[in-house]
Amino acid sequence: MADNATAPRTVPFLGRLGRHHRVPVHALEEAGAEAGGRVIRLDMGPFRPYLVTHPDHVEHVLTVRQPNYVRAGMFWDPLAPLLGESILSDGENWADSRRILQPLFTARHVNAMAENMARIMDELIETTVVPGRPFDVTEGMGALVHPVIVRLFFGAKISMADIDRLAPAYDVAVTAKALRLVLPFVPHQVPLPGDRAFRRAIRTIDEVVYPCIARARHEEGDDVISRLVRARADDGGDRRIRDDLVAMHGASTETTSTAMSWVWPTLQAHPEIAAKVYEEVDRVVGDEPVGIAHLPHLRYLKMFVSELLRVYPPGWLLPRRTVEADVVGGVGVEAGSTVILSPYLTHRLPEFWDRPATFDPGRFAPGGDARRHRYAYWPFAAGPHVCLGQHLFALKAPLLIAGILRRYRPHVHLDRPIVPRLASTLRPPHGLTMTLEKR
Repeated sequence: MADNATAPRTVPFLGRLGRHHRVPVHALEEAGAEAGGRVIRLDMGPFRPYLVTHPDHVEHVLTVRQPNYVRAGMFWDPLAPLLGESILSDGENWADSRRILQPLFTARHVNAMAENMARIMDELIETTVVPGRPFDVTEGMGALVHPVIVRLFFGAKISMADIDRLAPAYDVAVTAKALRLVLPFVPHQVPLPGDRAFRRAIRTIDEVVYPCIARARHEEGDDVISRLVRARADDGGDRRIRDDLVAMHGASTETTSTAMSWVWPTLQAHPEIAAKVYEEVDRVVGDEPVGIAHLPHLRYLKMFVSELLRVYPPGWLLPRRTVEADVVGGVGVEAGSTVILSPYLTHRLPEFWDRPATFDPGRFAPGGDARRHRYAYWPFAAGPHVCLGQHLFALKAPLLIAGILRRYRPHVHLDRPIVPRLASTLRPPHGLTMTLEKR
């Protein structure tokens, strides 16, 4: 330990998990509140990770000393068969993937695809939604988001049958390992519920993706898979193409569909906010199909989405493993330790957010971010590993919400409190249903 470092306070955590076994996220909330922005250690028996929440400390880990904090261990190792050596890995492979993928996800390139994306989404809402029929919120949002992303990534190189296979496979892949998130000390050789389903999901994804790569080698196109094939023409790496494609496609789909699943219960819980969103969509969009030209005028909707990501960031848990010993916030961190970062907790720190438990889109009014710590709000991660898909999300989310609200009004069927469930992303509870009624 460095001379200027102190030992962290250790907080018992296994007992908390036991008390909150139905909603494990609440155990982390308790620990975050007890930490109050200080670096603490969570005692989970044989596993004792550090919890980092203060924006200064987040900046240290994700930016200042980023090479010392790698994507390995907790969270990352169980998902390795899905993500592979991709843009969501680390080291040389990550840098290589970032170099190839970054030009495809700049604001300029995404904007060029946006009108086509808006058209596809409008058609999907028109043909997919059955007014008056209850449906599962998460599944319903995935059914609208997934085909749009698939067409951007795969173009015409994938059949509707394979699109229908991919969506549930991704869903299983990001939820089946939930138990290993809270039990990372259990060896991989010891089977846990979800392991077998996860392996089946990976097989399905590979059975769809590899033939698409083969087709992309013989068919020209401007979709993501064609660009990846051209960029890796000399390294012969079908596996690298598969890894980048699956990682970016999965992240883009999962982030948007998860975030959109929180839109409807949130609107229902805050009728005064919903009224403002509805009024703006009616005034700006009216009876027209939602297009890119509408987005700059949907100002309150943009604020609503920003607040939604503050309260329910899809990527809620982002662990890292230290390469060398370090000092974070005056606390010594040993080499090989797990450091847990969580925008879900940082976004709830009273020191940086007035009334953090209150849902208030007004905090994202123009100019408000000038008074905010740069690392107090990071729903898309930060530093060199900041999410490439954030510009894509900034277009997809308001297009989807406005596209639905110009036609329908939502009614969520609530029979219990809405609390997050444990998964790789922050999802609403199982079985949450809603009905869309024609206006």
